[in-house]
Amino acid sequence: MKAQEGVCLCGEIRFAIGAPPARVTVCHCRYCQKATGSAYMVEPIFNAADLHVIKGSPAVHSQRSEGSGKAVHAHFCAACGTRLWLSFERFPEAVGVYAGVFDDPCWFEIAPEASKHIFTGVARSDTVLPPGVPVFSEHATTNTGEPCAAVVYESFHQIGRKGA
Repeated sequence: MKAQEGVCLCGEIRFAIGAPPARVTVCHCRYCQKATGSAYMVEPIFNAADLHVIKGSPAVHSQRSEGSGKAVHAHFCAACGTRLWLSFERFPEAVGVYAGVFDDPCWFEIAPEASKHIFTGVARSDTVLPPGVPVFSEHATTNTGEPCAAVVYESFHQIGRKGA
């Protein structure tokens, strides 16, 4: 496949990915809400070895995940503040790229069989979940690697008000 590139807002940092994502995670956790300034993060997940910085050197901010207790490392441009990708203590072989930083943010498919929505328990109440996609109220796996139970809706599903 042709390498897909991404860049920060000011152009100081550019990277390339040489493979399609293994999966796409749509994360609704509070960390991703705050990190993106939005309701959720669209996060294609890649093998860390497939990401190559081709210009600049990203800064890294590390923080403990409230969900797993493990460190999450946000790689960003120190000049403009754009967050570019995440790396994980919990999954050292993986990186999750902020989809919007790709030159073409729609180059990868978000197919039901290779995607999931996580942390929907803290998602905005007006969030609409697509049919056929595994949905998890928190993580999809436990810290020991055991899979958590997913819900798969047959039609579009709006989360609704908390406590309603």
